[in-house]
Amino acid sequence: MKKKRFTEEQIINVIKEHEAGAKVDVICRKYGISNGTLYNWRSKYAGLEVNEAKRLKELEHENAKLKKLLAERMIEIDAMKDVLSKKW
Repeated sequence: MKKKRFTEEQIINVIKEHEAGAKVDVICRKYGISNGTLYNWRSKYAGLEVNEAKRLKELEHENAKLKKLLAERMIEIDAMKDVLSKKW
């Protein structure tokens, strides 16, 4: 089954539609998503505007890059400690 990708703007519009009083089952059927997906989106994007959601996505991406860099540096440091601790 092909996985659909929704933009932050589309996700926020779906959430606003739910907050306006539309039933979960109707929304899920209309957009072709599961109840769990809607509730996950709601927990992550509820109360956000489109620009805030885009900024959140950028920050998550930047955070992932920084974690990767940190992990690489920690590996390098461990390797250097191993080399320096050996007696020649």
